[in-house]
Amino acid sequence: MPTKPTIAFTHLGCEKNRIDTEHAIGLLAEAGYQVDANEELADYVVVNTCSFIEAAREESVKTLVELAEADKKIVIMGCMAQHFQDELFAELPEAVALIGTGDYHKIVDAISRVEKGDRVKEVSAEPNYIADENLPRYRTTTEGVAYLRVAEGCDYRCAFCIIPHLRGNQRSRTIESIVAEARQLAAEGVQEIILISQITTNYGIDIYGEPKLAELLQALGKVDVPWIRMHYAYPTGLTPKVLAAIKETPNVLPYLDLPLQHSHPEILRAMNRPWQGRVNDDIIEKIKGAIPEAVLRTTLIVGFPGETEEHHAHLVEFVKRHEFDRVGVFTFSPEEGTPAYNLPGQLPQYVMEARRDEIMAVQQPISAKQNQKIVGQVVDVLIEQENPATGEAIGRSASSSPEIDGLVYVRGQVRLGAIVPVAITDADIYDLYGHAVS
Repeated sequence: MPTKPTIAFTHLGCEKNRIDTEHAIGLLAEAGYQVDANEELADYVVVNTCSFIEAAREESVKTLVELAEADKKIVIMGCMAQHFQDELFAELPEAVALIGTGDYHKIVDAISRVEKGDRVKEVSAEPNYIADENLPRYRTTTEGVAYLRVAEGCDYRCAFCIIPHLRGNQRSRTIESIVAEARQLAAEGVQEIILISQITTNYGIDIYGEPKLAELLQALGKVDVPWIRMHYAYPTGLTPKVLAAIKETPNVLPYLDLPLQHSHPEILRAMNRPWQGRVNDDIIEKIKGAIPEAVLRTTLIVGFPGETEEHHAHLVEFVKRHEFDRVGVFTFSPEEGTPAYNLPGQLPQYVMEARRDEIMAVQQPISAKQNQKIVGQVVDVLIEQENPATGEAIGRSASSSPEIDGLVYVRGQVRLGAIVPVAITDADIYDLYGHAVS
């Protein structure tokens, strides 16, 4: 019986992409393919690409070109396959298959057809698939953490965003399906589950007729996992009912990732955001009132077409006023196919970068002050890695999400994948330092 080919994976982009990659690996492994991290030895390299903004596309293209120059047979998955399917096949003869964002569950069939000599394109025009707890999955995160997708796609049409074109309209999983997967992850020893979708606060509206995030959080409260974190909480969906569920469900962390993008009503209207500036102020005050211990993170876009100095000053004051624990700032990226691509008032890159740097300079002392408040406390830390040179452990507290927030550097004997109490003795702008408490 002939040996099945060896397949390597390169993952690019967000955690939604990561879950697609994990399902693809799980399916191939179940079908008897050898999945190897070594691209040089692999017969095929699957590249799960990102196409969200120009910088992400450049990274994806660079990866694909390097593999083509190494004469590798490439399977292109994900957002670029969805976005530029004709161009990719035309420009990269080494690409043997294209698999769209709603078609990763077809990867075994695609590879089988490639092995027979076909050049395969599996790209649904309108992605409508979402995996459930029954689809095989091989996690690529550290052993203590896992992402859990509650919905896919987006019904909003923000002027700068191409995601609905790449991933389709919102489609939610049932509460029962999500809880079943959460129980599977808990049985594997996962300590932290991170709920993701494009708009987590809109969870369930497509299948239940109304948002059901509060009910989902309450159901997940019965799963034996210490930390449940939520990403992409749009302010319009943070109702009193949802805030109460966060507050009252012990394993749901009071960590809110709010993709606000801007503060000025005129820019928010131009962005076609589903709320206006006053709502931002109101909801932040409501969150702080309902959950005083809440950790607030937001992402902002500077340099949207037509953004004036006055608009920017409004955003700077907004950041100063609310003292977010975490802030990510991005310069506007004009995406072909979105309304913002052709808007008048496009700003030079150097202006956008100066505005980004100003906001980060405002935020840094705020972040440092928030971290200093933790010095002297004992906090729970999920241990995720070890510095082999020093033996020092590295982890995250409940107030930090993987890859985007700060770390905790821990002295003392601890076990990877465990949540341990750590006495915090020092802090800087982003990170904390301490020792394990026995």
